[in-house]
Amino acid sequence: MSNPQSCKGPVAPHGYACKGRMRLGWVAAVAAVALLAAGGAWWWQQRGAAPAQGQAAGPRFGGGGAQAQPVSVGRVERRDMRVMVSAIGTLQSRATAVVRTKVSGELKALHFNEGDEVKAGQLLAQIDPRSYQAAFDQAQGTLMRDQALLRNARLDLQRYQELKSQDSIASQQVDTQAALVRQYEGTVAADQAQVDAARLQLSYTRVTAPIAGRLGLRQADLGNVVNPADANGIVTITQLRPIDAVFSVPQAQLDRIRERQAGGAELPVELWDREQRQLLARGRLGALDNAIDLTTDTLKVKAAFANADGRLFPNQFVNVRLQVDLLKDTLTVPAAAVQNNYVYLVQDDGTVTQRRLRVGVADGDRVSVEGDLPEGAQVVTDGLDRLREGARVMVIDAQAAAKADQAVQDAGQRRAQMLRNLTPEQREKLSKMTADERRAFLRGLRAQREGAAPTASAPASAPAPAASPPPAAR
Repeated sequence: MSNPQSCKGPVAPHGYACKGRMRLGWVAAVAAVALLAAGGAWWWQQRGAAPAQGQAAGPRFGGGGAQAQPVSVGRVERRDMRVMVSAIGTLQSRATAVVRTKVSGELKALHFNEGDEVKAGQLLAQIDPRSYQAAFDQAQGTLMRDQALLRNARLDLQRYQELKSQDSIASQQVDTQAALVRQYEGTVAADQAQVDAARLQLSYTRVTAPIAGRLGLRQADLGNVVNPADANGIVTITQLRPIDAVFSVPQAQLDRIRERQAGGAELPVELWDREQRQLLARGRLGALDNAIDLTTDTLKVKAAFANADGRLFPNQFVNVRLQVDLLKDTLTVPAAAVQNNYVYLVQDDGTVTQRRLRVGVADGDRVSVEGDLPEGAQVVTDGLDRLREGARVMVIDAQAAAKADQAVQDAGQRRAQMLRNLTPEQREKLSKMTADERRAFLRGLRAQREGAAPTASAPASAPAPAASPPPAAR
């Protein structure tokens, strides 16, 4: 390397340029060796740490490690299970009536409020009765006149009959008077019919409710001239108590339904809201349709509901659950515990083992099963994704954990609300405090808002901006 021939080109006196280049080459070689040594050491450390990381990660996924996985459990119980058929239904009113006037006239009065509950025969509206009252009076006057003529004709007939018995008048005169009496009797009968018709027309000026139910929105206002031909009428009445739900059931369930009905059993029906979270009403199955729908292979059925609280409305969409059977004393587990026809059974040594099941019907949050499960045993309901066969578990109370989480969330919300309610001066003061002073300040504010004693709020006045050290000194 000290060979002068290795340095090419012109050189300075005494070979200084060639020596500088050789020094740079040595530095580069030493740096490369150092980098290789550092890389080798890093690789060796990573190689040794990999098994330790694998061992530490084992218990996380339910391996054979000693770390127990927190899980929630449910009990294996025997209980009666309902066999339910779910369907989508629509509520229908049993009767709907459009209240129309039976006579024409001006609407003079309304005796109802929209949405009221009314009884059959209750007065709803009043039509101007003056013309109908006049017609009634006229018919009644005609009747009274003809009744007077009839009474006079009868008296004359009686006199003629007495004279005839004395042989004082001819028989023809008696017969003529008798015919006149019968004529007046017919006239009086016709007059009476006219009076009855006029009275009926007069009564029609009082518009009453034909059925009991709930009123809809008013379709006519005061002063309008209404008549029987109006399409919308005055108002609509819908019967809501009881109310029916119409839905379809599969043809495969018809034999079981008919057997239960033939035995005199009442099939319970439940109505649920759209999200199937709130129970709306309970009723019983009523009538079955007389033909199966070929397009859907279902049969329409109708169920009746008392609707005592009036919360159900016609045309309302509901989810229907029809109970077609009841399984007595069957083995059940929580529905959340079943995963791909398997459950994790918690053993006495704190480990879990998988048990294969045959799943039956579901009722609420439980499902009937058939399998090797002892009654009263515990099965995992939460934390299934972290478990493997033989994994160690720690049973926790799901309700207690949920309450703790909710308490933490509530505390965070109260703290955030308190910070939002601070004045600009309080926020500036808070920004200059230490952590301990800040906590004392917030405790004082909380105590003041909760109506605590004045001594409880004393820490709040202690940390003033002047008492705290300046930022540069901290």
